[in-house]
Amino acid sequence: MLVAASAVPAEAAGYRYWSFWKGDGSGGWAYQQQGPAVYVPADGGVEGWRFAVSSDGGRDAARPRAGGDFASVCAGTPPQEGRKRVAVVLDFGTAADAGSAEQPPEQRTACAAVPVSATSAEVLAAVAPPLRYDSNGLLCAITGYPKAGCADQLGAGAQPGGSASSGGPDSSGPDLGLIAGGVLVAALAAGAVRQARRRHR
Repeated sequence: MLVAASAVPAEAAGYRYWSFWKGDGSGGWAYQQQGPAVYVPADGGVEGWRFAVSSDGGRDAARPRAGGDFASVCAGTPPQEGRKRVAVVLDFGTAADAGSAEQPPEQRTACAAVPVSATSAEVLAAVAPPLRYDSNGLLCAITGYPKAGCADQLGAGAQPGGSASSGGPDSSGPDLGLIAGGVLVAALAAGAVRQARRRHR
């Protein structure tokens, strides 16, 4: 576990993790209430991911600092029959969010051209490999960042230095999207294994 004692008050509580966001249609963000393994974005959708220290409960989860603009992100990706385009914004957070000597990559965007039925987890896998999950299917790293740790808990109510964004009152907690999505990823993986075994019998 990475603990930045100087930046975390003893009475505070928080986690260092990737939060999942949905573009609200006006360049802003709304906390995604469904896990990435089950949510199926529409063609023209915008999704955001932010790595930061945020307090448990989600109301203070840090949003991506850049707005989501489908037209500009996907301008160079032409439409294809039978596929959809989804704009993805990746915000790797600040050095204070990192909690280690590891330097956060620069923010970036990508346009995923994926099958119409693709979930948000599949959209992310298409544009930001490698992804790292823990043994419970919890998303720990995007494009290999961070190299270690997974939703590390920091002391009670921690507020990260340099992270002033707020998830807003419509958020219901970082654990909702992360845990629900992670459990479903694990369940889907287990189902795929069972189906493969049946085929070989």
